[in-house]
Amino acid sequence: MPGESTSPAGEQPLIPERLLDVPSQRLYYLSLGLLLQAIKVFDVLQNIFASDTTTYYGRKWLIVDFAYIATLSRLRIPRLKYSRAVVLLQILSIWFLDGMLFGGISLNLGLMGSSEVSSVPSGIPNRPDLPSTPEPFRLSDIFAPLTFGLFSFDTNSKDARLLGQHTVRMSPISTAHFNPQSHTFCLPPVSPAHVLVPILVNNTIPTNVRYSFIPLGSGRVEYLELGTKELKAIEQARVEGLQVVRNKDVGGYDEYDDEDDEETDASTRLQKTQSLVHLRFSKPGTIRLDRVLDSSNVAARLVHPVEVTVVPCPTAQYADDTVQDVHCAGETSGVDLTIDIRGVPPLSLQWSKEVNGRKEYFLVEGIEDSSHSHTAQEVARTRIPQKLKVPLSLSLDILGKHTYNLESVIDGMGNVVHLNEEYRDAKITRSLSVLRRPSVSFKACGPGNPTSLLIGSEAPVVLTVSNADPMDGPWDIDVRFEPASGDGKRIKPWEKELQTQENENDVVLKAGVPGEYVVTGIRGKYCDGDVLAPETCKVVEKATPTAEIEWKRIHECSGDTGVSASLVMHGTPPFQVYYRTQRDAEPPRDFFKTFTSSRGELTLQPDHSGHYYYTFVQLSDAYYKKVALDGPSIDQIVHPLAAADFVGGRGKRVVSSCEGVTVGIEVDLKGTPPWNLELQVVGPRKTDTLEITDIKTSPTRILVPIPSVIDKEGGTFDVELVSVVDSYGCKRSISVPGVSVNVRRVKPTVKFYSKHGQREITILEDDGADLPLRLTGDGPWKVKYRHLDNPDQLFTAVLKSPNDYIHVIQKGVYEILEVTDSQCPGSVTENESTYTVDWVPRPSARLDPATVSTFESFNRSHILPPICKGQDAHVDLELTGRPPFQIMYNIARNDEAGGTIVLDQPTFSSIQPHTRFQLHTSIVGRKYYEVKQIGDSAYPLAKHKNAVIPRSDRLLFEQEVMARPSAKFKNDNRILFCLNDALTSREAISNDGGVIHLDGTPPFQLALSIRNLAASQVYKETVEVHDKTWILDLPSYHFTSIGPHQITIESVQDSSHCEQKELHPLRRSIWVDVAESAAITPVDKRVDFCVGDVAQFQLEGTPPWSIGYRINGKSYTQEAKKSPFSLMHQQAGEFTVTSVSQQQKLCKATVTDLQFSVHPLPAAQVGHGKRIFQDIHEGDQAEIVFTLIGEPPFTFTYQRAEPIPKKGGKPGKVLETHTVSGVTTREYSIFSALEGTWTVTSISDRYCRYPTQSDGVVEKTRH
Repeated sequence: MPGESTSPAGEQPLIPERLLDVPSQRLYYLSLGLLLQAIKVFDVLQNIFASDTTTYYGRKWLIVDFAYIATLSRLRIPRLKYSRAVVLLQILSIWFLDGMLFGGISLNLGLMGSSEVSSVPSGIPNRPDLPSTPEPFRLSDIFAPLTFGLFSFDTNSKDARLLGQHTVRMSPISTAHFNPQSHTFCLPPVSPAHVLVPILVNNTIPTNVRYSFIPLGSGRVEYLELGTKELKAIEQARVEGLQVVRNKDVGGYDEYDDEDDEETDASTRLQKTQSLVHLRFSKPGTIRLDRVLDSSNVAARLVHPVEVTVVPCPTAQYADDTVQDVHCAGETSGVDLTIDIRGVPPLSLQWSKEVNGRKEYFLVEGIEDSSHSHTAQEVARTRIPQKLKVPLSLSLDILGKHTYNLESVIDGMGNVVHLNEEYRDAKITRSLSVLRRPSVSFKACGPGNPTSLLIGSEAPVVLTVSNADPMDGPWDIDVRFEPASGDGKRIKPWEKELQTQENENDVVLKAGVPGEYVVTGIRGKYCDGDVLAPETCKVVEKATPTAEIEWKRIHECSGDTGVSASLVMHGTPPFQVYYRTQRDAEPPRDFFKTFTSSRGELTLQPDHSGHYYYTFVQLSDAYYKKVALDGPSIDQIVHPLAAADFVGGRGKRVVSSCEGVTVGIEVDLKGTPPWNLELQVVGPRKTDTLEITDIKTSPTRILVPIPSVIDKEGGTFDVELVSVVDSYGCKRSISVPGVSVNVRRVKPTVKFYSKHGQREITILEDDGADLPLRLTGDGPWKVKYRHLDNPDQLFTAVLKSPNDYIHVIQKGVYEILEVTDSQCPGSVTENESTYTVDWVPRPSARLDPATVSTFESFNRSHILPPICKGQDAHVDLELTGRPPFQIMYNIARNDEAGGTIVLDQPTFSSIQPHTRFQLHTSIVGRKYYEVKQIGDSAYPLAKHKNAVIPRSDRLLFEQEVMARPSAKFKNDNRILFCLNDALTSREAISNDGGVIHLDGTPPFQLALSIRNLAASQVYKETVEVHDKTWILDLPSYHFTSIGPHQITIESVQDSSHCEQKELHPLRRSIWVDVAESAAITPVDKRVDFCVGDVAQFQLEGTPPWSIGYRINGKSYTQEAKKSPFSLMHQQAGEFTVTSVSQQQKLCKATVTDLQFSVHPLPAAQVGHGKRIFQDIHEGDQAEIVFTLIGEPPFTFTYQRAEPIPKKGGKPGKVLETHTVSGVTTREYSIFSALEGTWTVTSISDRYCRYPTQSDGVVEKTRH
């Protein structure tokens, strides 16, 4: 689609996902890799325990692993797709592992001597302590490392010079056994079909088989022959067929597979000399084996019996007669089935019956045609299959599913056929179902429990089907209707059929008219059912509710005050009566009231006067909702009775009065204004009556005078409502809770408490302070105060105790503004409204003014004078605060990025205000000291860890620490010079010997001394060095004598004028060895050597030596650490020593008269180096050919041992050994009629012998 990105075609898997999804590709390929590695482990074990070492396994797995990884790269499977470099690395890694596992690579762990030892041929004494010449170059040496030693052409490997073996074996007597397990065979009724009859052969491989075949029921004989090609084709087809069967995941069971399984088991139980061949037959008949020949046309001995009969396999199946599959319970007639059986009589049939999961097996034997009578001999001769019919009668007396399976059939020949157990069909399986009969009845309806029907609606009548089998549904139910008495003319009776829904046992009948409903019958899909009680259901119609209503007016002194209604209701309680009221022109309002019985009273008395209209609207009962009422209505002009109450009534109220001669009280009035109100003021001694007239609004505030006695000193009195009169003159007495008035004449006060007239406190910074107060009045109190540094911000505190306090944190002056208690506002006492809070000052530090420093205003740092490393230094600090003091400071230095890095954060203590601060001079560089925190007894650091001095206020000072100069040799390696050389920078000191490292500030003044131990002379010289590294270069000094010389560093100075560090005792001096030229002479005067021989040389000079030599015109170099020096020869040709030098190839000398010849080792082969296996018969002879390689004449030794198998194994016992001398030809033959394995054990030519003697001395043959 446009806009969608698609991966390039090259990135898609090689196998399209429509054929095999990516996860399955990964699973299959990784599973293949795991299988290959498991096979590799098996090959590793075989290679370890094999008697002869071979690289076959290694070469095989190099190819297999390469193909596996290369194929994986080509498949392009996601998450298994790697770059070419990774693929190459994978190949090299797995090849390296193959080389380790199969012997191509061996690790030298230093456990067997020097790593300089080269490999030597097997048969040559292995001397790992001796150096050797290089092996001769071969083109295969370039490719062998790429295969990690597994593809090599090394002729020096084990037995590479004694190759081949010739094994002669005597052929034993061969036999052939036709059908060795005496199995029976039959041809299945499928096309194409065949059977394989095995022949067990021993000590032979058949190449020709001849047999005769007589078709079943015919006397004609056919003769047939099978050659090697036909036998191989039959065997290959058999193996492929077995593979197909094994690859089936859950393939259906085949009754004919048992024969293949038996043949596989027989193959696994064969002895080493036995094997199986098979004959294939696709027609029934009798087969007789006549002859079995091998490749030499030698006939195998036949083991009796040699005859096998193949017949058609027996079969059994149900006849194609029509049988009903479903039956009902209670049926008296049974079911008859017919089985068709075909096979060689007499036949046996096994069948099974399964009823509701319970299975039983039955066996019927001796099935044959009763009309024919044959003797046993006639049956065995003819073996003609017959087709028979067997009846099977079944009884159906148990409910559930009945299954009848044909299990197996056996014919007269003994062939057993297990009928298909997994994929059963109607031919071998018959299933019958026996169902229970259904029943039906009404649900939740019956005699004495009718169903109610509302007018204008339908009533659901439920019929339920019980004791029914789901297979029998849905069910048809017959229902008859009879109308109620009196409705027969208006409603006609009827009959109808109802059907249940799928998977449902209930059916709902919608009854719209009253009457009686009767169930008359039920039928299922297969079975008729029964009608259970209750089989009738009566439907009764319910009448709508009605009401009889009677209004009555309520009249009192002021006129009509409301109405009351008496209701008589008809229907089913409970009832809900809905009515509507309307006052004057206001919108109407709807109300309802619930009655639980048929009679009820409703009283309506509004609180406000006006013209009211009342009407009833609807009526509901238990069945009908909101049925319209055409009930009576009434209207009236309502004048409600007068009433009065204190605002906020429903209990006695308390009112406080702090000042004035009256107290205001709120009163709520009802009725028609204006009102006249009568009150009583109840004092401690008397009661006064107070009348208020012409009150026109409600609620209203009435000012009640305070009794004079209470007004002077304070106290409590009550106010009570007595009566109220409305505009109609209707007076009503009032009985409501009164009001209690609490009169106070003393106001609350507040002030700060002071001791000795001081209202101030000093606290630690960040600690809180409690400011004490003194209050009068009734709590709780509400006090407002402020901080004079921020006068606009007010604080409020709620206090409960007259001696309470205010909690503050900030320092400064606090002022009280006002106070209020629980009843009245109060006043603040003058001159005692403020309180001062101070902080204890924090400790501080500064440099002593006498300290020499330069102040840098840029970073507020004090710069101290520079100092040398390790020199003691300090500064004096002046501290303020309360001792003892704790000072935490940072120590930092410059970093490479241009910033600073903190080295440490120590803390030191001082008990005096004037203390000494120790400076750190142990590390070179610029040091920064910053005082981060200071603690004293008031502000200890343990409790004020977060109280850090602001960075702008911290004390900062810095100092430069200069390094002390030093000098040392880089290492103590000895230096070699030759006699009369000058002490200059050259190759002799290029190995870091003579290199001096200097520390400090250049330039340096370096003083050196040279001591000649042989002449007891000391030479001294001072040089100026401008770099921190200097190589010895004193051209003015020459070595005039041989022997050791010592060069020593006497002193060093740099530009800082600091005292030098103590010189390194081990790196202060080095030794120089002065030597003469080297020499080499041979120990043995021989001129002919063999490969593997050791030549010895005497060396003169100082070790180590370097010897140069040439082999066949190519030059090599060998190092020697001691004299005499031994060298093993591994390469044939002319060997010449060309030079010798000593001590790192110095003082080199040329050699012109030292050379000799190295001859190759001889070799021998049996059978041209191959493994030959030759089978001979008694009276024959075998020729064993020996090939000799080297310089004649030859002498060789051969031996005959017990024969070894072709697949390898341990060598057999040695039977005889012979030595042949004076052979001048390169081939030698012997003839033998004995059985055994011939090999060569040793060979000698004119110069050399292989294998060499144990002492390493070469045996020479003289002729």
